[in-house]
Amino acid sequence: MVGQWGKEDDENVVIRCYNDLRDIIQMEWVEKSCEIGNDQTFLFTDTLGDPLCRIRNTPLSTMLVADVGTKLVGCIQGSVKPVKFHDKSVNVGYVLGLRVVPPYRRCGIGSILVQKLEEWFVSHNVDYAYMATQKDNDASLGLFVGTLGYTVFRNPAILVNPVNPGRNLKLPSDIGIRKLKVEEAASWYRTHVAPTTDFFPDDIDQILRNKLSMGTWVAYYNNNDKIDSWAILSVWNSSKVFKLRIGKAPLSYLLLTKVCNLVGRFLMFLGLTALPDLFNTFGFYFLYGVHAEGPLCGNLVRALCDHVNNMAASDDGGACKVVVVEVDGESNGGDLIRCVPHWKMLSCDDDTWCIKPLKCEEKMSDLGEFDDMFWKSKSGTLFVDPRDV
Repeated sequence: MVGQWGKEDDENVVIRCYNDLRDIIQMEWVEKSCEIGNDQTFLFTDTLGDPLCRIRNTPLSTMLVADVGTKLVGCIQGSVKPVKFHDKSVNVGYVLGLRVVPPYRRCGIGSILVQKLEEWFVSHNVDYAYMATQKDNDASLGLFVGTLGYTVFRNPAILVNPVNPGRNLKLPSDIGIRKLKVEEAASWYRTHVAPTTDFFPDDIDQILRNKLSMGTWVAYYNNNDKIDSWAILSVWNSSKVFKLRIGKAPLSYLLLTKVCNLVGRFLMFLGLTALPDLFNTFGFYFLYGVHAEGPLCGNLVRALCDHVNNMAASDDGGACKVVVVEVDGESNGGDLIRCVPHWKMLSCDDDTWCIKPLKCEEKMSDLGEFDDMFWKSKSGTLFVDPRDV
């Protein structure tokens, strides 16, 4: 697979599959050269020596790299899975990990990588491709939306709550929490979550059985007259896959971190949560399948989140410093944002999902069918697959 780019006329960019033995050293250089974040904050990923860590748990995946001469200058990853999308079973391909080293940007390499990945998607029966970026990432949106024909699909919010090691939060005495067996959890999700949720995975059983899935818990009121309210969530241990580190941040954040470190013990004595040190590598728990029903379900969601916080605080390794959940910023997601404990200075509401039909255009007799499906889908909630994190 060869494509031209305009930096030097006598060089081609060659797109090929990643080879672990051949490419791993250069891939480390590519990752270190490409920061994630805005002009003030950069987020570095420690893949723990495995460049494929973010796609290794998906049913089907690939990684493509771009060569210019003997240099590896870019990469992209993709995964395929079956999901429910507006009451239909479809295959979706997730585009992630697009990287081009700075000296070779604005040469068309990113566009070629995406197009070749889309061709791979089509060869594996994918109906839709989708990706996630930030709403202020003009370069990414310009490429995917402006050039490649993607459409902004959803705007989820990423909520982050710090963990204080060794300190448990007190849970309400009138709320019961029970861990479900995998079969129970899968049935519960299919019955109560799937009918009103887009991107609900058909292979939910495999996700719940994955070694990184720590379990599923349901919360309810002990008092029988409040039985109509309940909440459910599952926990994914992302610390076992990769770790993160903030490499650059606003001065205010740095100063606040230093102050919190100095008075951390005093804050714990007062029952307050200190700001974690995120400048060294840290892991996190990811909450997925968060769903609640009933007039009094808000406190149940909070109790479940506090329960997970206690799990992370009791972790002997201390690797988990934050608990993260991504919820739809629209529809019922707004209610969850108010219920899920989080720190605003660590959280963000600028996540942007974009989607593009691939072979679906060939199947649809009415060209307006995708637009109808797209707008109707915005009335449901969004399931964030932990394997996509």
